[in-house]
Amino acid sequence: MADHGITGKTVLIAGGAKNLGGLIARDLAAQGARAIAIHYNSDATRPEAERTLADIRAAGAQAVAFQADLTQAGANAALFADTIAAIGRPDIAINTVGRVLKKPILETSEAEFDSMVAINTRAAYFFIKEAGLHLNDNGKLVTLVTSLLGAYTPFYSTYAGTKAAVEHFTRAASKEFGARGISVNAVGPGPMDTPFFYGQEAPEAVSYHRQAAALSAFSPTGLTDIADVAPFIRFLVSDGWWITGQTVLINGGYTTR
Repeated sequence: MADHGITGKTVLIAGGAKNLGGLIARDLAAQGARAIAIHYNSDATRPEAERTLADIRAAGAQAVAFQADLTQAGANAALFADTIAAIGRPDIAINTVGRVLKKPILETSEAEFDSMVAINTRAAYFFIKEAGLHLNDNGKLVTLVTSLLGAYTPFYSTYAGTKAAVEHFTRAASKEFGARGISVNAVGPGPMDTPFFYGQEAPEAVSYHRQAAALSAFSPTGLTDIADVAPFIRFLVSDGWWITGQTVLINGGYTTR
């Protein structure tokens, strides 16, 4: 029977330097992962990547970091190749990369649309492709999407729309990779208490989001805490391996289906 634990496993996390990605990296290191590769996009994130690397190593795991623009298919191929050369073939691949744009359809430019497609759809597709090529058998693959996939709301057409495609990628990949024992899932957090959220929201919108979830009153901020999401990621890449082809919304009752 395949080993579905985390101890001794090799992990690759796209967007793994900070926020939820950084927390997942630290969590899996604490759970006994042997080696973790984290990806980050820009020079501005390098200091946070270095801090995350230090924390991973302090937990006893090997750690490496790679900078890349994953909107390019070749960059995804290179990220996996560099990871394999540095720490071996991954058992677990997690993609947390994404961009939010809150804007009416009538005000959205072609350049903005193309950027959202590149970051949220194109990068996700080619990360999934490379994971399918390079994950070890019985591997685990998770992509971050958004709880807005369960919402009936204006202004997030490009964000929710470009993440919606990942649901279909996830279902297809779970069928295509399943013969090798690889589980493939998407996770959609609610609005998270990170800079990723606040950069797009006016104060009145923040106030609404803070009370919109069924469990908002029991959250320190009313929002989804990244510490409440990381355990679900941990579960999906370990004991939760039998879950595959699914989109799991983790949001305290912010949206549902």
